Order: sequence, then C-alpha cells, then structure tokens
Amino acid sequence: MKTTIYMVRHAESPYTEGTERTRGLTTKGKGDVEKVTEILKEEGIDVIISSPYNRAILSIEGLAQNLGLDIKTFEDLRERYFAGEIIENAELMSVIREKFYDFDYSLPGGESNSDCQNRSISVIKNILKEHSGKK
Repeated sequence: MKTTIYMVRHAESPYTEGTERTRGLTTKGKGDVEKVTEILKEEGIDVIISSPYNRAILSIEGLAQNLGLDIKTFEDLRERYFAGEIIENAELMSVIREKFYDFDYSLPGGESNSDCQNRSISVIKNILKEHSGKK
C-alpha cells in the first residue's frame, strides 16, 4: 500500500514581526500559498499535517479549506531550538556553520541537528503508520 508525503516549507514570513511561533506571512508568502494550493488541490490529499507555528499553518490553510480538511499539528515538527536565549544575528551564522560541521553540537538550552532530526523522524514514522496508504 503506497503512502505519499508532500513536504511544503512555510511561505515567506516577516522575520522581524511577532515571535518565532506567531509570525505570519508576507504579501509574497500569501501569494505563494495560493500557488501551493493550486498545485496540490488535485492530488487527492487525505490528511494535512503541520508544525504548530503560525506561518506553517497559514501556508497550508488555503489547501486545507479547499479540500475540506482539518490541519493536524505536531509539536515535534517545530523549528530547531538554537539556544535557551536569543542569539544575535551576527553570531547566528557561526552557530549554524558549527551545527553543520558537528551534527551533535548545541548551545546551552538548545538542541543539536541530531536531536531535531530524531524527533522529526519519530513524527514521520508515526504519520506513516497512522496514515498508511494515504496522501
């Protein structure tokens, strides 16, 4: 029984407005949402799943409404936590670089790429099990 997962990254969001979880979408992002809806609306999608972040939900909300489906959210599909405190933009690129050189590297209070990958894979495995044979 074939199961298909379509991965859609959230549309463009305004980096400076709201918090990590509450940011909405830019005008361009909203236009891209319409394009995604047009591309996917005839694919026979049965289930729509999202991270709990507002920008992710907004990115597939039009498709969900078009198909008459609810959006299921999973906390473990959230963004990776870089650190327990805010990182300045000047420092962020060096942290990202280090995380890609060392998959287990994390700042205090943050999570490594490995941690993020493991929790995401766990959710995907559960999705494949629970929604076997669906799109």
